[in-house]
Amino acid sequence: MLRMSGITVSYGPRTVLHGVDVSAAPGEMVAVLGANGSGKSTLLRAVIGLQPMTAGSVTLDNRPCGPLDIAMIFQHIHLVRRRTALENVCAGALGRLSPRHSLHPALFPHDVREEAMACLDRVGLADRAHDRAGGLSGGQQQRVAVARALCQRPRVLLADEPVSALDPAASEQVLGLLADLAHREKLPVLAVLHQPALADRHADRIIGLRDGRVLLDGAPGLDVDTLYQPSAVEPVS
Repeated sequence: MLRMSGITVSYGPRTVLHGVDVSAAPGEMVAVLGANGSGKSTLLRAVIGLQPMTAGSVTLDNRPCGPLDIAMIFQHIHLVRRRTALENVCAGALGRLSPRHSLHPALFPHDVREEAMACLDRVGLADRAHDRAGGLSGGQQQRVAVARALCQRPRVLLADEPVSALDPAASEQVLGLLADLAHREKLPVLAVLHQPALADRHADRIIGLRDGRVLLDGAPGLDVDTLYQPSAVEPVS
């Protein structure tokens, strides 16, 4: 069980997350909704350690959760466009390899290449393994990013607006993949989304943030209109 307890984040005198408590169970996909400035992305950055917390803790199965436990899929995919899909996925293993393996894709060990190919197969792109990432569609590139995250061997998967730049069909495919990974691989998956309808179709549970506080927590189908009402609080990502 992934638990975020009392997460508080401040920028100088201003507090943007106020003691947020959120959990995600193994096999559960949790969608985080909220208007721009509600603190959704800040929460994910705090969980993975990219944003210092003023207070709070992140635990996994009642133990401190470290950066090697978590893989994150970003809104901007950050693939190396001139490299193949397979080479990009192999990069997910760099955290457990010696630094020399980062010098050139040819230095990735055979077992890492086999694992990366299995990850591509898991996201339905084994047949595009040797295509340059820059030649793939947006949806395919995001699936390569998911495969790269899987190659990190994470115990938790985070996704920050993973479909914001995709067309509707690709968005459905990527979110369906994330939900399937949660259910089949028994991963806690936490995804920041802008589209309530997509969250209703793919998430097991919905968390609603407003002004840095949890306003809603429940099954899909919640009335989320209150999350998007105008706020007097200055927006923050």
